[in-house]
Amino acid sequence: MTNGWVDIKNTDVALIMGGNPAENHPCGFKWVIEAKKTRNAKVISVDPRFTRTSAVADLYAPLRPGTDIAFLYGIMNYAITRKRFHEEYVKLHTNAPFVIGEKYSFNDGLFAGYDGAKKEYDKGTWSYEPDPKTSAYHVDPTLENPRCVFQLLKKHVERYTPEMVEKICGTPKDQFLKVAELVTSTGNAERAGTIIYALGWTQHSTGVQIIRTAAMLQLLLGNVGRPGGGVNALRGHSNIQGATDIAGTFEILPGYLATPRGGLNTLTEYLEKVTPTTLNKQAWSSMNYWSNYPKFAVSLLKALYGKSSTKENDWGYAWLPKVDGNYSWMYMFDDMYRGKSKRAGGEESGPEGFITFGMNPVGIGPNSDKMINALAKLKWMVVVENVEIETAAFWKAPKDQYETPDAKNIPTEVYLLPASGFAEKDGTFTNSARWMQWKWKAIDPPGQSKTDQEIVSRIFLAVRDLYKKEGGALPEQVLNVTWNYTNPINPDLDEVLKEINGKAITDVKDKDGKLVRAAGQQLDSFAHIMDDGSTLCGNWLHTGVYSSAGNNAKRRNNADPTGLGMFHEWGFSWPANRRIMYNRASADAEGKPWDPTRPGIVWNGEKWVGDVPDIKPDSPPGQFGAFIMLPEGVARLYAAALNDGPFPEHYEAMEAAGENPLHPKVTSNPVGVRFASDKDKYGTANDFPVVCTTYRLTEHYHYWTKHHANGRLNEVQPGFFVEIPEGLAKEKGISNGGMVKVTSARGSITGVAMVTKRLHQMQIGGKQVWHVGVPLHWGYTGAKGHTGPLANKLTPTVMDANTWTPEYKTFLVKVEKAEGGVA
Repeated sequence: MTNGWVDIKNTDVALIMGGNPAENHPCGFKWVIEAKKTRNAKVISVDPRFTRTSAVADLYAPLRPGTDIAFLYGIMNYAITRKRFHEEYVKLHTNAPFVIGEKYSFNDGLFAGYDGAKKEYDKGTWSYEPDPKTSAYHVDPTLENPRCVFQLLKKHVERYTPEMVEKICGTPKDQFLKVAELVTSTGNAERAGTIIYALGWTQHSTGVQIIRTAAMLQLLLGNVGRPGGGVNALRGHSNIQGATDIAGTFEILPGYLATPRGGLNTLTEYLEKVTPTTLNKQAWSSMNYWSNYPKFAVSLLKALYGKSSTKENDWGYAWLPKVDGNYSWMYMFDDMYRGKSKRAGGEESGPEGFITFGMNPVGIGPNSDKMINALAKLKWMVVVENVEIETAAFWKAPKDQYETPDAKNIPTEVYLLPASGFAEKDGTFTNSARWMQWKWKAIDPPGQSKTDQEIVSRIFLAVRDLYKKEGGALPEQVLNVTWNYTNPINPDLDEVLKEINGKAITDVKDKDGKLVRAAGQQLDSFAHIMDDGSTLCGNWLHTGVYSSAGNNAKRRNNADPTGLGMFHEWGFSWPANRRIMYNRASADAEGKPWDPTRPGIVWNGEKWVGDVPDIKPDSPPGQFGAFIMLPEGVARLYAAALNDGPFPEHYEAMEAAGENPLHPKVTSNPVGVRFASDKDKYGTANDFPVVCTTYRLTEHYHYWTKHHANGRLNEVQPGFFVEIPEGLAKEKGISNGGMVKVTSARGSITGVAMVTKRLHQMQIGGKQVWHVGVPLHWGYTGAKGHTGPLANKLTPTVMDANTWTPEYKTFLVKVEKAEGGVA
């Protein structure tokens, strides 16, 4: 989230796609309403369903699930052809002037470098072109070179005419044009627009590229880095952002440092691989803040291994776990189901055990039958939760609904560790806006429930004791972990946050020998992090949250001198307490704000003032680019780093409702991931003609609410249902409140039909296409009377090529009347 919830009040236009914040984020959505009330902002809802967000929007447009890239590219084409984009911003703050090498091409749905056998691209064919006269890359500030990024983008999106958008998305042309006109009204210095999205964009086989397209549109319109602008991602939980920041996935370490891969045997090799070098030597060239990678990495190793981490032993780099493949959870479950797992040395063997902590894989994983049967191959499983979720009781899945193995044939020993709930523990939440806010425990957990940190600590200390007694492979990896908490069994999270922030181990001095931090002092800024062993830091991005001033996550000062809702003394916003990321882009080449009434930062002749500048505070305009984390120093309209293309492209879902009109021979994402076990079955439109999507409800807290013994929270949403459009219901003879059966290639679920006007029949290339919606909160465990089918019984095991996110939002089903079915 580049800006934040409160900043949405500063917008002139809010385009909401891939999300339904009025329903799923009601507390945050008030800032959208605030913008409408105080700025007469216009709200646009583009969604397959007419949602509660649509009901309060100024403009609504329907689209077929999974066609968002085509819609956004249509707006981009509209902006370019009608010159409704912020040209000065584009030239100054993006890579639009960069010239691309001659190897790049795009034909019939494929970019250059595609290897059909491996189903992957050689990204070296997408590189920038060097300038033969300099050591820099070739740049054309006029944007006229036919191979500059701007011209290539213009050519790439010209296919997405209003007529093509209608053909692909099903959005009537007149409605699309109204949206395009309103969105591009912000492509200038005077107005600002925001784009708001959620999991409706993430959960596709093209999810990353959908979000990339939104970022590109905002860059084209000059809306990134500005108050009231940005691309704002809405999380489904108050700490999803925080979990990611602290390394919630296998491929990153805290602070988004790369997890070392096997073969990078020394810290030097690792740093050479991951530390980018500055690409350009233009006036706007970046300071390339990732050049500080060695400081962040060494200080993280010092936080992990303490005194055992020394220069002589490469700071303990050898003890840091390495990866030799893809260990995202979908791959883990595929290995688990096949009865294979990797051990030290690379040999494969049957799976041993699995720990699932605050996650319900059987509930949230695609293709529920495969998830259940995968767990049945284990020797043991530990589930850390505060209720008995489907994963903890996977063998209890009703055999009349799921392909559940006989319990006598399941070797898996399950341990359910009772954990405290969110109101029963303190610590920090890092919300969508990157605000780290301390929360205080409201009540002690009941019975033998324990806090997360105590459960983790007890497991770690027990494993460490085993290594001390019995030894084992690479014991240093465990024995050298520093664990210097006052209460090692149940660490105070205040202490942990201090460690995450970082401190000086010895005196820290600058290049001139001036003392910056005395030994033992907390670090105030990540600029103080060093690579000589003098500092430790658990997460460089969070440096400043627990500074020498104390725990800044506890701050609750609501002073707002900017008037823009930045609230710099309320909590802490990473990085550096900055409220709007890339805020240098809120000003022109001279440092003057594009809109003086909404200044992000301003150059006053000596320094940048306003928000915490996303640039060296005293660096004059022109010295550094606005995007200091990128080697180019500017934002990327063209990005050669993603696995499925330097530009996004519309591809149909892996279960396609029809052929792709842009390139029928390449209908779906050519590098999207499919699994191929006997449980991985995929449907076609011939057998499954209806498009299905999943979504959440205000009344349910994911899979948790249904476990309330008193049932009060379930009274407002008493049972599972299938949302079905009136026309399809009439066609199938299904009445509102009657029973309906929904079937995919993976199996069937049955529920009450909720017949609505919110879903439309869509004309897609002259073909009529229906779609239905299924909420995802139910399951076979829970309080009596509040169980129901798992929506993910229907969903396929296919994934995005970059983040390996499952495609929950677009898959194929057939719909039938179900006489006498049980919801």
